[in-house]
Amino acid sequence: MASPSIRPRMLVADDQGNIYDHPDFLLMCRRGDEWSLPRPDELMPLPDESELFLLPGRRAVGLNPETGETEVMEDWAVAAFAAPAHTLTAHPVYVTDEGAPMLPLFAYGAVGFANGRFYVCAKKVDEDVRQVFKGISRGKIERAAKKIMETFPDNRLMQHIMQNCALRYACPAAKNLCLGRYEAPLPTSRTCNARCIGCISQQEKDSKICATPQCRLAFTPSPEEVVEVMRFHAGRETEKPVFSFGQGCEGEPLTEAPLLIEAVRRYRAEGGQGTVNLNSNASRPEAVAALAEAGLTSLRVSLNSARPEVYERYYRPRGYTFDDVRQSIVEARSRGVHVAVNLLYFPGVTDTEEEIEALIELFRSTGVSLVQLRNLNIDPEYYPSLLEGIAFGPSVGLNNFRKRIRRACPWIEYGYFNPYLGDKADMGDTPMPGEWEPEPETPENDD
Repeated sequence: MASPSIRPRMLVADDQGNIYDHPDFLLMCRRGDEWSLPRPDELMPLPDESELFLLPGRRAVGLNPETGETEVMEDWAVAAFAAPAHTLTAHPVYVTDEGAPMLPLFAYGAVGFANGRFYVCAKKVDEDVRQVFKGISRGKIERAAKKIMETFPDNRLMQHIMQNCALRYACPAAKNLCLGRYEAPLPTSRTCNARCIGCISQQEKDSKICATPQCRLAFTPSPEEVVEVMRFHAGRETEKPVFSFGQGCEGEPLTEAPLLIEAVRRYRAEGGQGTVNLNSNASRPEAVAALAEAGLTSLRVSLNSARPEVYERYYRPRGYTFDDVRQSIVEARSRGVHVAVNLLYFPGVTDTEEEIEALIELFRSTGVSLVQLRNLNIDPEYYPSLLEGIAFGPSVGLNNFRKRIRRACPWIEYGYFNPYLGDKADMGDTPMPGEWEPEPETPENDD
């Protein structure tokens, strides 16, 4: 953690992409509509494997400590994309030129410079190193991918994961499958029943987001192909194998529910071990229930909010509602499935009183065990514009956000990745749906 005395200077970039720290002006950060200096408890050294971005069409803004006023620069603003396992707590401050392009689908953190190093407004929320590849050469991963492709020439799913995900997009999950460690991806679906504003694999023709980081899966694998990938991974990652349906290169896996159910059933029937996880929008409760019966271990539900009006502005569901999402959690939890919420955290929105109260109610009533604090990858000005007309109070910050939820739901854990849970999860103190009761309050002594 950074020292409370650290006051990073602002960063600017010129037209050639060179990044400089300003000799006098201080870093400012943004949470929703609020501009301020970073809070002392949210600055940390920029983690390894993070990236710096120049923000085109956006003029950097810093604080002049002599006058106490903000100053708009002629140079471009700079942001940081924090490495996995870190959640951003604030966005950079800038003024956007008229006609500036929409920013690509990344997360943009406020970043400055002090004492010879970069500092970012972020928190490390998971100690798992599964997406740290420091010391592992690109060549080693390429050789492993090509060897696997030679071993499974007729498995379209394996070919897709190796060729498209590992070699083309350098997907961390695909690279781990190459290396025989941690969590293996199992993309299965070409279609989706939501129209998420920030979908990274497919955008509508009239979308303001002109490009997606990945291309969507172009075929539907067979149960045999899926099980073959699972069997291969389990044979190499023998200690803590995790298998995950629902990846960035596909649509919603529940649209292929019969395929998933059959693959999980076959894998378990042959004695297959490990944590079988579903990353999902949780739109189909009956399919979630059937998957749980087939041998699913964990469900990770993607949410930007537990308030239906906020949820619907971003996900734009087709053929389901937020009530279906809630019921899917109940169906999973009542059958012994571990449930995590993949919370797409956006500073200045997620950490407001209205959002916190809605999340607490959801966690208490359905029995959610884990909150994965992921960054919402979107232009920091575009997302608030989608929520126009919805009330949000002041930002409390990520630290206070976590404390508030933990006080109300003491069983809740925080993380970033899907945990290894064995074949069947131990729920610990997580209440069953509808069974949570608050601790009785101790009467105050008036003497």
